[in-house]
Amino acid sequence: MSSSHGGGPQNRLPPASLLPRTEETVVFRQSQDDLALAAEAEPFAARDLQAAIARGSQRLESLQYAQGYWVGELEGDSILQSEYILLLAWLGRHGQPLARKLARRLLEQQEPHGGWVQFPGGPIDISASVKAYFALKLTGHAPSCPALRRAREAILAHGGADSVNSFTRFYLALLGQVPFSVCPAVPPELVLLPRWSPICLENMSAWTRTIVVPLSIIWALQPARPVPVELGIRELFLRPPRAWPPLRCPGLELGGRLWSWDRFFRTLDRLVKCAERWKLLPRKRAVRVATQWMLDRFPESDGLGAIFPPMVWSVIALSALGHDEEGPELAYCHRTLQGLVIEEEDTARVQPCKSPVWDTALALRALAAVGHTCSDRRVQSAAAWLLDREVRKPGDWARRVRAEPGGWYFEFANEFYPDLDDTAMTAMALVETLFAPPVTAPPGKLPPDMARQHVSPGDSPQLGSPQFRAPVGQAPPEIEDLLHRAHQTLARAEAWMRAMQNRDGGWGAFDRDNDARFLCHVPFADHNAMIDPSTPDLTGRVLEALARLGRRLGDPAVDRAVLYLHRTQQADGSWFGRWGVNYIYGTWQAIAGLRAVGMAPDDPCIVHAAHWLIAWQQPCGGWGETPHSYAEPALRGQGEPTASQTAWALLGLIEAGLAQHPAVTRGI
Repeated sequence: MSSSHGGGPQNRLPPASLLPRTEETVVFRQSQDDLALAAEAEPFAARDLQAAIARGSQRLESLQYAQGYWVGELEGDSILQSEYILLLAWLGRHGQPLARKLARRLLEQQEPHGGWVQFPGGPIDISASVKAYFALKLTGHAPSCPALRRAREAILAHGGADSVNSFTRFYLALLGQVPFSVCPAVPPELVLLPRWSPICLENMSAWTRTIVVPLSIIWALQPARPVPVELGIRELFLRPPRAWPPLRCPGLELGGRLWSWDRFFRTLDRLVKCAERWKLLPRKRAVRVATQWMLDRFPESDGLGAIFPPMVWSVIALSALGHDEEGPELAYCHRTLQGLVIEEEDTARVQPCKSPVWDTALALRALAAVGHTCSDRRVQSAAAWLLDREVRKPGDWARRVRAEPGGWYFEFANEFYPDLDDTAMTAMALVETLFAPPVTAPPGKLPPDMARQHVSPGDSPQLGSPQFRAPVGQAPPEIEDLLHRAHQTLARAEAWMRAMQNRDGGWGAFDRDNDARFLCHVPFADHNAMIDPSTPDLTGRVLEALARLGRRLGDPAVDRAVLYLHRTQQADGSWFGRWGVNYIYGTWQAIAGLRAVGMAPDDPCIVHAAHWLIAWQQPCGGWGETPHSYAEPALRGQGEPTASQTAWALLGLIEAGLAQHPAVTRGI
């Protein structure tokens, strides 16, 4: 997989004239006190670190499944349990034992203030709290019980059911608590709009498309199944539903101008509802096309989009269309939904999706870091499993990108929706375990970068070169076959990642140039995820993957991504992270990507980022950041320390050339 843009000493940073200027250039220098602290701490860190690595490696090896993959439980918040109960209630099954187990889990998740939250330590979430309250009533909990009394008081104190988001309004309408007219219009005619239309499905993020299409069928049919009055939640209403406030995406200002996208889409919402009353829309054809769009994406997938929300809406849409509960389509939907449930003796909880590709790639990279190579049968088994998951059919992404299918998705099966994050991570895992040389470190002594297998910016392996084909001697035939498959697969993955690069130089998750920000103003955009633009964390990871495949500064795609990261660095030196919380995650990924493609550790943007990480280390030695930093960026870098965020910060500092800094020793 060589390239005319491959690595080597001749590659340099883009000309200074092309790079945005930073207000301050700081070269990081360690003081004598810092060096003394590091020297004092090193024996302790080295002694305990080796034991921790050994224990972690053994534990990781024990968790591998016989088929070769790893998969851990993916935790979510309370809405997974409450929405499943609301679905069961709509189906008339809320008296089942599963519903009662889910309700017990909801009670465990209730906060001392009486409500439910989106993340530990977060503020009350009114939509989650209303759904949890409703779910508990439906499963036999009396309004007078302490849990519901506290929940009701908390909900009413925070705006009541009047303040719930659009998806919650749909659940309330389906169960007869509010009229569908208070929900935003989601007309199925969206599927008929041509590609050049600014409001077409392709301009929405992949996960929004999979929600909107089944939801549009529900909107068209409005299949309300009211529950008995005594099970309703009218006691949570501060005003009649028709007087509820308008919906909007969090963080967007209304603006007092005569023209705004907010005003435009609210007017459009009213016009659509008026056209429906007068039957002016091609509704039958739209429902037929939307239904087929949904059914076409069932094969080779663990449910529509392989994630909980569209899977629930698919069940409701197909049931409303009259599909037989025992028929293949609904049986498939129920089976995939049930596969997300973890049922125990007294409680049950729901995963938002499953993560075997991601978990397997992470596990392989960890094993590579401690010296495992393709001679290890566990590595061979995991690598073969990942190679079998490669996407070989065009999905939604192909409507905008002309490229041979390649890459990977997150779940066991999601052929229509490969993503850049999993593709980059899996590519790195395969290179590091199958092609890179093994880690060699004397017993009891750490390599300079804390035992992490590293291919330096100037020494990237060319895949297929004899010195990287096997750890010792000539590879046996079964390994040669695995290496040959991996070589071809990685070539396709690189081509696909390159084709998916956005016009601004960065990468999003599932689509190219999915950045129509005006769509964030549609009334049903209050889930705050309507689009899939470039993000620094994904861009850094893809850069790191391209570097593992031999690409360096001087490669056009790499240079464009480097410029994107320069533009998006915050004034304090950090980077935003969408797919991990948050600026700690984004900063690590950006540093890792920039360093991997050849940026020097004394580059101002690397130094600035390292200073930011060190500044937010906590007295205990760890790092932590609250998810509330998404709503309040001033909170970036602040929060209860966690092992994962501490590891991200440490990796960022090590990549920045500060492996011997006392902050790293304290973090370890």
